[in-house]
Amino acid sequence: MRKTPLAVLAGLIMIVSLLAFGAHLGLTAAPPHLWTDAPPAIQAATTPAPNWVELAKALKPAVVNISTRLTLKSPDWPGASNGDNNPFDDFFRQFRGAPRPRARHGVGSGFSISADGTIVTNHHVVDGATEIKVKMSDGREFAAKVQGRDAKTDLALLKIDAKNLPVVPLGGGEPLQVGEPVMAIGNPFGLEQTVTTGIVSATGRVIGEGPYDDFIQTDAAINPGNSGGPLINARGQAIGINTAMFSQTGGSVGIGFAIPITLAKGVITQLATTGHMERGWLGVAIQGITPDLAKSFHLAEPQGALVTSVSNDSPAAAAGLKSGDVIVEYDGRKVARSEDLPRAVADTPVGHQVPLTIVRDGQRMTLNARVSRLKDQDPTPEATSENQGPLGLSVQTLTPDVARELKLDQPGGVVIRDVRDGSRAATAGLRPGDVILGVDRQSVKNVEDMKSLLQKHALGTPKLFLVRRDGGNVYVPVG
Repeated sequence: MRKTPLAVLAGLIMIVSLLAFGAHLGLTAAPPHLWTDAPPAIQAATTPAPNWVELAKALKPAVVNISTRLTLKSPDWPGASNGDNNPFDDFFRQFRGAPRPRARHGVGSGFSISADGTIVTNHHVVDGATEIKVKMSDGREFAAKVQGRDAKTDLALLKIDAKNLPVVPLGGGEPLQVGEPVMAIGNPFGLEQTVTTGIVSATGRVIGEGPYDDFIQTDAAINPGNSGGPLINARGQAIGINTAMFSQTGGSVGIGFAIPITLAKGVITQLATTGHMERGWLGVAIQGITPDLAKSFHLAEPQGALVTSVSNDSPAAAAGLKSGDVIVEYDGRKVARSEDLPRAVADTPVGHQVPLTIVRDGQRMTLNARVSRLKDQDPTPEATSENQGPLGLSVQTLTPDVARELKLDQPGGVVIRDVRDGSRAATAGLRPGDVILGVDRQSVKNVEDMKSLLQKHALGTPKLFLVRRDGGNVYVPVG
C-alpha cells in the first residue's frame, strides 16, 4: 500500500521527537569496549554481534603450531621386551645388533602471549619431548625451549628466539557467562590455523583430570591437535586454553574443555618467574556432600568439603582437624563444593595462617591452620567371613595374611568380599575390595566391631561407613 504525503510527514515528526527525547535523557550510542592492551585491529573488530571474520584475521597470526619429537629407548625389533627379560631378546640381538632408539612425533597448538617469544600451551603437548618446534602462521619455524611446566593444571610455557610477535590478549576481567559465543583456533589433525566457533556450554566442570579441575565446557569443535590453542571470546580475548575433549569416536561430538584463563594466569606468572609451581598444602583428603551425607552430619544443606582423612604432621593435623569434620568456610570464603577447597588451598601463600570454619557433630567452630608447601608427591594418610546380612555384605577381618592375599597395602579393618545385587549396600555404592575402617564415625578393627556398631545404630537413619578405596578414604551412607 502506498503512503500519502501526510502519513510520511507524520512519521518524520515522530522520529525527530524520539531522537530529541533520547538526547534529553543523555542516551547516545556507546562505542565498542575492549581491554586497553588489545591491538587496535581487535578493537575495530569488536561489535555487539561477534565479527569472527575480523577477529580470526587479527588473532590467527598469534596462534602457533607445535610439533614435538620424543626419542624412545625401547628396541625396535618384533618380540623385544623393553627390559622385561624376554628370552627372545638375546636371539634377536645376535642377528639384529644393539637396539636403536625410535622417535615418536606429536602435534599440538599454542599461542603467543608476549612479543618477546613467550608461548603458552598444554603440558601434555610437550611432556617428554626431546625436540620442540614452533611454526608461525607466516611459515617461520623456531626451536623452542620449555621455560616451565605444571602437570597438575596441564600448562606449559615455551620460549622462542623471536621479537615483535603478535599476541593474543588475556581476558578474565569479566565473569564468564554460559551461552556467550566463543572461537577456538588450533591445529586439529595437523590442519593448520583451523577456526571453529560455538558457545560456552558450562563452567566449573570437574572431569577427573587433576585436583584443580575447573574446566570451561564448549561446543566449539575441539579435536586432537587443538590442545594448547586459545578459546577466544567476542572481545578478542583468550578466556581459556583448549585441553581436552569427550569423544567415543575420536572426533568432536561438541563436548570440549578448556582451562580457564583466570586459573592459568597465576600458573603462567609463576612458570615465567621460577620455572615451577609452588602451592599451599593443608593435608586432608576430602569428598563432596550428598543429601544423605548432609543428614548424617547434621548439615542444613549439602554443601562443604567432608574430611575423610588427615595426614600426619600436616597443617590440618596441627590445627586439630579430624576425619568427619565438614569444612564450610576457608579463609573467609564459603566452600560450596568440595572442589572449591583444593584450588583455594593451592592459591594460599606458603606460611599464611587461615581460619577454617567447620561443622563437627552438628556444631560450628573455627580452627586456624598455617598452610605449608605442597611437595611433588602429596603425603598420603595412613590408612573371619560372615554371611550376607540385611545390608547384603560378605565381609572378612583384614588380617596380615588376608591383606597379602588381596594385595592390599596394610591390614586393619574389614574387607568386603562380596556385595549382593540389589542390596542396600550395592545401591549405596559399596563394592568388593573396599575396606571398612569405620561405622558411624567409630573405628572398625574386625568383623565383631562392625557387628556391634551396626547393632547400636539408631533405626530409620542411614548408616555411615568410612571406606578405604583405591588408596584413599571415602564416606558412604547406607540406608
